[in-house]
Amino acid sequence: MGQHFLTDLSVARRIADSLPADCTLPILEVGPGMGVLSQFVVEKPNRFTAVEIDSESVEYLRQHLPALDVVEGDFLKMNLDRLFEGAKFAVVGNFPYNISSQIFFRVLDHRDRIPCVVGMVQKEVAERIASPHGNKVYGITSVLLQAFYDIEYLFTVPEHVFDPPPKVKSAVIRLTRNNTERLACDEKLFVRVVKTAFNQRRKTLRNSLKPLLQNAACAEPIFDKRPEQLSVADFVALTNLMATKSDV
Repeated sequence: MGQHFLTDLSVARRIADSLPADCTLPILEVGPGMGVLSQFVVEKPNRFTAVEIDSESVEYLRQHLPALDVVEGDFLKMNLDRLFEGAKFAVVGNFPYNISSQIFFRVLDHRDRIPCVVGMVQKEVAERIASPHGNKVYGITSVLLQAFYDIEYLFTVPEHVFDPPPKVKSAVIRLTRNNTERLACDEKLFVRVVKTAFNQRRKTLRNSLKPLLQNAACAEPIFDKRPEQLSVADFVALTNLMATKSDV
């Protein structure tokens, strides 16, 4: 999203208030910019740190929100294990659109330390992440995130609350860690199966998974389906089936 700045303070407060009311965890804001959202998060009693990659924004925040602990750095590259002395923490932010998926995958890599995320992203990204199976926008991020998080599409944000207005609508979603500690399959293979299946999403699994099947017989009915028809549990079952088919 880059240079589109949120100007409606009521939207910023609503995002901050979308963090669970009973959340006592430290909070990390990703990409605070000029602190439009930060000014409301900092009111909470939680320990609060913001990570910002732009040095001018860091300087602005330190001058105008002195109570805010600002770390200059890149969320996608920083050592998250050093944050909050290894404690669990929540993530909040008006995420840059061009890296929002990368932010979610980074969260996924640290899912055992990040039980809650509230983020504003491009509306179509929010719809994809929150989509149930059977929907045409259901895809890789839907499956991988829903495997470990409950997803809630909270509200849509119109274009006019930004300066300058973007050409697309935004939306706020909330991710809450579910009870799945580990999937009942080879998790690395699960990711490969999901990504390979959706790389050719219009094809049946029998055809889209050919790179992994290595000409193995696949008469089971599940291979007649397309990837968007499968739930997370179906993908777990498919992964276990794929593990028996060949050396994938």
